[in-house]
Amino acid sequence: MRKLLRVWLTVVCAVAVAACATPTDQKKPAVEKSRVVTITATVEALDLASRMVTLKGPEGNTITFRADDRVKNLPQVKVGDQVLAEYYESVAIQVMKPGEVQAGTAGAAATAKPGEKPGMVAAGETTITASIEAIDREMSSVTLKGPEGNVETVKVRDPKNLKNVKVGDQVVITYTVAVAISVEEVKK
Repeated sequence: MRKLLRVWLTVVCAVAVAACATPTDQKKPAVEKSRVVTITATVEALDLASRMVTLKGPEGNTITFRADDRVKNLPQVKVGDQVLAEYYESVAIQVMKPGEVQAGTAGAAATAKPGEKPGMVAAGETTITASIEAIDREMSSVTLKGPEGNVETVKVRDPKNLKNVKVGDQVVITYTVAVAISVEEVKK
């Protein structure tokens, strides 16, 4: 299961980077930021009837969540088990000419096979498009109008990214997240 989790995270990372690295107009700016966080947590509480699981992280913080029905091997998990969680998050921002892109969402999940140690991986991606309504080069900011008509002025981190940007251009924001969780043997 652990190999499957790593493969899934690698695929998600590669897709997110590729989406940002292939702009249709090479002169328009594109930025991608991502991170992977890996933690080991201990199962503090488990209620199989309600599927509620409480994990305690390495710094003593706890989180309680309901294990999805797709987690088939939950009865194998015991209080005190160590859980390895890898979390991937990426934001890709790309400026494109009007009409070049569409919004969308996508997702996928996989779980351990019956009899294996419990584990799962899930990934999702959301893409939204906002139009540039105004550009303030002196303040290094742009005013964006979102898909539902909401307007927001945001600071641009690198003013050079405003060089080839025009009012009416589309800003495509793709948010990708993946999480992989597996029960691991405690190494003594």
